[in-house]
Amino acid sequence: MKARRTVLAALAACAVASAMPARAQDFPVKPIRIVVPFAPGGNVDITARTISTPLGELLGQQVIVENRPGGGGMVATAQVARGPADGYTLVLGSSSSISVAPAVAKTPPYDPTRDLAVVGPIQQVPIVLTASARVAMASYRDFVAQAQARPGRISVASAGTGTSNHLALELLMKQTGLKVIHVPYKGSGPALVDLVGGQVETMMDQLTASMAHIKEGRVRPLAVTTRKRSALLPDVPSLAELGLADYDVSTFTGLFAPAGTPRAVLDRLAAALARTLAQPAIRERFASLGVEMIEQDAKAFDAYVKKDFENWRSVAREANISLE
Repeated sequence: MKARRTVLAALAACAVASAMPARAQDFPVKPIRIVVPFAPGGNVDITARTISTPLGELLGQQVIVENRPGGGGMVATAQVARGPADGYTLVLGSSSSISVAPAVAKTPPYDPTRDLAVVGPIQQVPIVLTASARVAMASYRDFVAQAQARPGRISVASAGTGTSNHLALELLMKQTGLKVIHVPYKGSGPALVDLVGGQVETMMDQLTASMAHIKEGRVRPLAVTTRKRSALLPDVPSLAELGLADYDVSTFTGLFAPAGTPRAVLDRLAAALARTLAQPAIRERFASLGVEMIEQDAKAFDAYVKKDFENWRSVAREANISLE
C-alpha cells in the first residue's frame, strides 16, 4: 500500500507539472485586476486607466482598475506582492512605490528587487513644482524668496510620505538649504483639490496629474525637475538651469506582478502591454500629458528599476531620511 501511495503521489505531481504550462498558455480565463496604490486623479491612476481598456481588448478579458491608497503606495504594493502569483492581480508600479518608498522606509514590507516581477515599462514623466493661483507666487524665484522670508512656513503638498514627489522635495531642500512644510496626502488627486482651493500653497507633482490644472490656470508651474525643460511647458525653467546643476529627477511607471508568476503568463502580459503602448491613440494621449514612453524590454527595465532603487536608497542615506 505504501509503495502504491508513493507511485500515485508521483503521478499526481507529474500531472500537475504537465498541466501548468497548458494553463499558462490559456491565460487569461477571467478578468485581470490592476491595483493602483494611490488615490484617483494622479499620474499612476491616469496611466492605469489609459491602458486598461485596450489592454483588456488584446487579452480578451476585462481589465479592472482598483485604487488602494495608503503608505506612500506600499500598502497595496505589499498586498499584491504577497498575493497569488497567477497574473490576475497586478500592480501599476511607479518610482514612488517601487524605488522610493521602500528605499526610505525603516522596515519596508517588500523588496522590489525580490518580491515583484517586471511585466513591462510604460512611461517616464517630469515632476513639476507648482503654486496655487490663489497665492502671490509667480516664479521659482518668488518661491525661494518667500521660503527664505518665512522659513518653515511655506506649505508644499505631495502625493504622500515616502513618494517620489516627497523625496524630490527633500532633495530640493537639501540642495538649497530651504525649509518648508511638507504636507503629505493619499495621492495627487486630493492634494490637487487643496492646492487649487488654496489650502496648501505649493506642490511637487507629476506633470501628468497637474497638466490639466496648469492649462486651466488654476495652478502655476514654477519649475520642472528634469535637466531639460518639458516640451509641454517650454516657458517653464528646469531647476538645473535655475542654479541646481546636479538636480535631475523624473519618475517612471510600469506594470508588475508577484514574483513567481509563470514566465509564460508574464510573456503574454508583456506582449499585450507592448502592443497597447504601440497604438497611436495611446501614444498621443501620453504625449498630451507631457510624458515620454520608455522604449525598453522587460529585462532592460528590470535593470533600470534596480538601479533607480539603489540610487534613491543612497539619497535617503545621505539625507538621513528614514520613515516608519
